[in-house]
Amino acid sequence: MPKTFHEIPRVRPATPVLDRAATPERLRRLGEAELEVLADELRQDLLYSVGRTGGHFGAGLGVIELTIALHYVYDTPKDRLVWDVGHQAYPHKILTGRRERMESLRQKDGLAAFPRRSESEYDTFGVGHSSTSISAALGMAIAARLQGKKRKSIAVIGDGALTAGMAFEALNHAPEVGADMLVVLNDNDMSISRNVGGLSNYLAKILSSRTYSSMREGSKKVLSRLPGAWEIARRTEEYAKGMLVPGTLFEELGWNYIGPIDGHDLPTLIATLRNMRDLSGPQFLHVVTKKGKGFAPAEVDPITWHAISKLEPVGSPAAPKKPSGPKYSNVFGQWLCDMAAADPRLTGITPAMKEGSDLIAFSERYPDRYFDVAIAEQHAVTLAAGMACEGAKPVVAIYSTFLQRAYDQLIHDVAVQNLDVLFAIDRAGLVGEDGPTHAGSFDLSYLRCIPGMLVMTPSDENEMRRMLTTGYHFQGPAAVRYPRGNGPNATIEPGLEPLEIGKGVVRRQGEDVALLVFGVQLAEAMKVGESLGATVVDMRFVKPLDETLVAELAGSHRLLVTIEENSIMGGAGSAVGEYLAGSNRLTPILHLGLPDYYVEHAKPSEMLRECGLDAAGIETAVRARLALLEPVRTA
Repeated sequence: MPKTFHEIPRVRPATPVLDRAATPERLRRLGEAELEVLADELRQDLLYSVGRTGGHFGAGLGVIELTIALHYVYDTPKDRLVWDVGHQAYPHKILTGRRERMESLRQKDGLAAFPRRSESEYDTFGVGHSSTSISAALGMAIAARLQGKKRKSIAVIGDGALTAGMAFEALNHAPEVGADMLVVLNDNDMSISRNVGGLSNYLAKILSSRTYSSMREGSKKVLSRLPGAWEIARRTEEYAKGMLVPGTLFEELGWNYIGPIDGHDLPTLIATLRNMRDLSGPQFLHVVTKKGKGFAPAEVDPITWHAISKLEPVGSPAAPKKPSGPKYSNVFGQWLCDMAAADPRLTGITPAMKEGSDLIAFSERYPDRYFDVAIAEQHAVTLAAGMACEGAKPVVAIYSTFLQRAYDQLIHDVAVQNLDVLFAIDRAGLVGEDGPTHAGSFDLSYLRCIPGMLVMTPSDENEMRRMLTTGYHFQGPAAVRYPRGNGPNATIEPGLEPLEIGKGVVRRQGEDVALLVFGVQLAEAMKVGESLGATVVDMRFVKPLDETLVAELAGSHRLLVTIEENSIMGGAGSAVGEYLAGSNRLTPILHLGLPDYYVEHAKPSEMLRECGLDAAGIETAVRARLALLEPVRTA
């Protein structure tokens, strides 16, 4: 059994067996008797490295044994191993030649938080969003067959990710094409089955063995000569397996289901994987693991220990904390409860982001009006549309990067029908160490092109609260996009007062240059406004744009500068430029925002500095553009 640790080591532990397993090739030279020691050392090394850097925590601890077994049995990287989401891939990184770089994890120019093809040949598919692994591994299996190459494809997917429709689309397709691949279901919440133990492990070994497979194929040949006999035998086998194992659904789809087995029992894992490796066609192995396995606090509270911040060195003085108010997500959570108390029609919907989007209090106070649909963003949006058709007032709490997955539903099911659905879009803009897969870089671009959509960008916590009310009362689809973390600690008015739609506010009156800010860069823009003597405007609304205010500014200023934490291409600044061009106004305009490349993981402040969206970057860009303009002519 795996050892259980109670503290995160602050000094690198001695790991003599792990030291000999720096790559899968070297790992496969170890004797099987050494693998359980390797698992303990790998778990301890993971605790140490994540303690140094912070990052995803519980998922990796839960797949230590599975990671070892997969690399031990399969010939990676020739055999393609695809991890779903990638939260659990830190042990994989350690075992694939990146152990000495783990202290750079999630830092600028360091290792990514998720598998990336450009980082290692062992990272066969770049991930970050859930439920993509089976489709990707199936594509690899088909490509290998077309190329005449003998290699295996393995997808590792969690029970949460398996709830998404995309996973079932791939599960349905693979048997149709007879794909030679393995899906490993990492069930770490026991949401599918609790049937784990000696009998289950024994059955898995029997059902996955060559002997059983050969007998089955031989019986098929004999019975196929008798009318109806093979079908009766097949059904009998299916019912017998169904009484003992919970894989009937997968068997009906055409998969050879094995399991569930204990995902922390290395000998059983290795024996079962070896048997299944030599079977043809679509194979499905169900393993049950415990998130946070081997670290006592994470086993007890896996949600809190899903990810951690890095540990400060012992004896280091605590950094003084700046006074800060609630996070933007907390402001949303409080508003949701307040509006629910005021309007019984309100419903709250989230695709498995209750904690992240702060729907905890709402779920407790209004359980009948709270709907967590699991990792199913498309369903979440169309569910909201159906509710809105019947007079409910749904609020969909969703991350910007995840709303991308439901774009068709947003347009086809909500917007085309002009339904009253409010989207509270969290994690807009750059999110930091999780990198480009989790950044909300494109929402203003993909939202403002939708007819009838109300799109708002708050500059502080109070404006966010009022915009949520504005969007809630709007007749049609509405969106409020806000960033991760804390705002400028603005005073939050307790009421539920809406804003006048489509009206920006001049926050500082200046001359020559006008800074038109869409969102939380307002604080940085105010610094630049003071330095340059410029006008600073909180535009608030991306759609409808305050065209009257833009026209006034264009007529009284030498240069307009748009600022947003969104892709420059197609974003809020583009809306200003389109209006100026359409109204035949020739005022020069400078667009500042996210560049036309993926901004790599780093601290949020480093990412903003790279994009020129801090005060220094904004001022430098404005001065450079002013230098190119003709000097103002004087009479």
